[in-house]
Amino acid sequence: MAAPFLEDQLFPVHVSSGTAGGPDWPAEIVELSSGHEERNTRISQPRRTYDARYGVRTQNELYEVLELYYVAMGRLKGFRLKDWSDYRSRAPHQVPTHTDQDLGTGNGSNRQFQLIKRYARGAHEFFRPIRKPVAGTVRIGLNGAQLSSGWSLDAATGIVTFTAAPAAGASLTWGGEFHVPVRFDCRLDQISHRTATIGDIPSILLKEIRV
Repeated sequence: MAAPFLEDQLFPVHVSSGTAGGPDWPAEIVELSSGHEERNTRISQPRRTYDARYGVRTQNELYEVLELYYVAMGRLKGFRLKDWSDYRSRAPHQVPTHTDQDLGTGNGSNRQFQLIKRYARGAHEFFRPIRKPVAGTVRIGLNGAQLSSGWSLDAATGIVTFTAAPAAGASLTWGGEFHVPVRFDCRLDQISHRTATIGDIPSILLKEIRV
């Protein structure tokens, strides 16, 4: 059974703009007697973690976080987070276009394609599935031309469905914005009414979840 997720709930964006965090791969590292290391990880995708306390500047902002904490029932339910360091199909300061990322290649029968973002440095690359795109921002391209119709997006999964299967060899691309699915990873029982004004805010930890 899938864990509950609040599709319509976004962590307050004016708070998330000051959030610290990012991706992490838990690594098992063993140092050998020779001084060399054996390194391994058991996951293929990183899990992102964040601390939102740095973005809370007023009592009103703290209250917004508390409201979300209540409706999410603490650590039980997931919700969306805008990671300002990486929320677009290209660099955060660049406006997305319909040719930013490869979506796939048509084969004449497949109608569904998962949004994916590619990260590359030289010959090295990494592919990240985008599961929580922002509805209304996603653009789709076919052989370099933007499609205004003939496709739909499931914003809860990041799957694009074409009305008709793209022809064999057709180049499919996309661009747009996306969120990170997260949950609270903390308790908020140490907050007082003075917290937001004295600068002594406890950690407000958020952890990426698999969806």
